[in-house]
Amino acid sequence: MTSNNGNEIRKVIIVGSGPAGLTAAIYTGRGRLDPLVIEGYQAGGQLMTTTEVENFPGFKDGIMGPELMMEFRAQAERFGAEFITKNVTKVDLTGDIKKVWIGDDLYLARSVIISTGASANLLGLENESRLMGRGVSSCATCDGFFFRDKTIAVVGGGDSAMEEATFLTRFASKVYIIHRREGFRASKIMLEKAENNPKIEFLTNTIVTDALGEDALTAVKLQNTQTGAESELPLDGLFIAIGHTPNTQLFANQIEVDEKGYILTSQDKSHVTATNIPGVFACGDVQDKRYRQAITAAGSGCSAALDAEHYLESLPELEEVSEPVAA
Repeated sequence: MTSNNGNEIRKVIIVGSGPAGLTAAIYTGRGRLDPLVIEGYQAGGQLMTTTEVENFPGFKDGIMGPELMMEFRAQAERFGAEFITKNVTKVDLTGDIKKVWIGDDLYLARSVIISTGASANLLGLENESRLMGRGVSSCATCDGFFFRDKTIAVVGGGDSAMEEATFLTRFASKVYIIHRREGFRASKIMLEKAENNPKIEFLTNTIVTDALGEDALTAVKLQNTQTGAESELPLDGLFIAIGHTPNTQLFANQIEVDEKGYILTSQDKSHVTATNIPGVFACGDVQDKRYRQAITAAGSGCSAALDAEHYLESLPELEEVSEPVAA
């Protein structure tokens, strides 16, 4: 098997899109690194399923998530970024020449920026995806503002659920915390903070079995895990806070990750987005388990692009290979 582009070895390949990957594409494109962005079939990241974004700087009246991502993409194209709207199927990042496959097609590069993001863990409800962005959300800091004086619920029992519920009381008039068990995984201090908040009410030993509503969420179906009793709870918003899964399966056994699967960066003090493999950088939610905001993802995309540029500048000039790189 030979490279899809003959003997061409690119300076940088960006795997994944969203705010991080597209910002990296803008910066590497503007730096004349001719980036190839393999954006995936679900291009644009989590903002493609978000309605109005009001907290991204520069848009005083807000902007729809997909529109914002299209603006990012167009700006990257303006600076020469090339896009492939397919999924990467395999990588070999261990050598000086990085290998990235899309099916049988092999692409080669001196550096790779990983920006594959993280996927919010969902409940698997029949109407959950349909009502996402229409009352159902997986990001309190992104969407909490839209629920001023509304009744909402947070599903989960860990620190994230307690933190999001407490945050949402700034806007909502009432916040339920729905948890399938009696006990909580949350730390004592986070749990006590939620318990002492007069706007928060706990519904334990309870699961959400469906989300109701046509154009927007109106209620959820509940079931008691001990008695089996079913009920409906009128709601304006439902926030899922049962964690995220970083999209790192593609890089298993090559890139070092933490216990939750997030890529470990800052392994080179001069390059804050560096991974354990020289020439491979990671940005956005694939390595950020704390903030998970569009603006912080974009910032790390900028850092990854500059880190990749500095890395490439440190390398000797690449000679054109005369023979295909072995697959």
